[in-house]
Amino acid sequence: MSSTSNVPLSYRDAGVDIDAGDALVEAIKPFAKRTMREGVLGGIGGFGALFEISKKYKEPVLVSGTDGVGTKLKLAFHLNKHDTVGIDLVAMSVNDILVQGAEPLFFLDYFACGKLDVPSATDVIKGIAKGCELAGCALIGGETAEMPSMYPDGEYDLAGFAVGAVEKSKLIDGSKIVPGDVVLGLASSGAHSNGYSLVRKIISVAQPDLNADFHGRRLADVLLEPTHIYVKPLLALMQSLEVKGMAHITGGGLVENVPRVLRDNLTAVLQRDAWTMPPLFTWLQQHGNVADAEMHRVFNCGIGMIVIVSKENADAAIAQLQAAGETVSRIGEIRERQGQEAQTIVL
Repeated sequence: MSSTSNVPLSYRDAGVDIDAGDALVEAIKPFAKRTMREGVLGGIGGFGALFEISKKYKEPVLVSGTDGVGTKLKLAFHLNKHDTVGIDLVAMSVNDILVQGAEPLFFLDYFACGKLDVPSATDVIKGIAKGCELAGCALIGGETAEMPSMYPDGEYDLAGFAVGAVEKSKLIDGSKIVPGDVVLGLASSGAHSNGYSLVRKIISVAQPDLNADFHGRRLADVLLEPTHIYVKPLLALMQSLEVKGMAHITGGGLVENVPRVLRDNLTAVLQRDAWTMPPLFTWLQQHGNVADAEMHRVFNCGIGMIVIVSKENADAAIAQLQAAGETVSRIGEIRERQGQEAQTIVL
């Protein structure tokens, strides 16, 4: 006897709602449209996203990056706040390609969930579009995947992909950095998108009231503050003076990201009293009893981007970045590396 049901099954019976997917595409079109820029050919909806590289580049080099938001998403689910994690998604990729001198051109996102909730998904993608606006890049495509039983109800995952371009002769690779150069630190907006597994562990131990006041804001909002996007001020700085190296302070903190732009014979010596560690990090350190060395390896500790310039250009760079609204500190300098010492030392 056949066990096959006579009931006709549909994709919706299997847990996938094509109509919801169509509704999401329609909901996000106006936000994606706001991000359009020169070079975009066609809009959202094609099988592939088309982009024409500007003739202003003589020898264009494409620089690409991909990233997610990590377990910061778990906090967003817990707080039912979905409008800022999209900014985080864009920031993590565009800040990464920026450090090699690239202007972000376009961005694609991947949104995966068990059951598509159109309002929360729309909030997420509105945030992605906002991040693209802040970075000056076009949101020209993406993928929404509804996969029943892959994710718990109300949860989703995000991945993002950014592509930028830089003139080959203007690639920034750290090769021009020499002893005596100055290390500038640009302030972060919070924990950005790194260390949230530890953040969540500390929250589970400390059991704070996430709605309580924390230095004038809700603790929940401080914890979910989106990653700062440094693109426009730093592209402008590169136009006006020589930027020798940059490091986006992500997983690995200051001590593991700054060496990525230094040749083997150089060390960056950073002074921890040159900037004020924001209250969030002090709170995390105290409630988690986290050692200083671990703080510097896991969190940005208030510095989200490092910029290395010559001593002669330091004052001009600081002035220009401050005029663009950045909070900048002169946090250290480059010197000859001694033996096999660490390439970034925080004193």
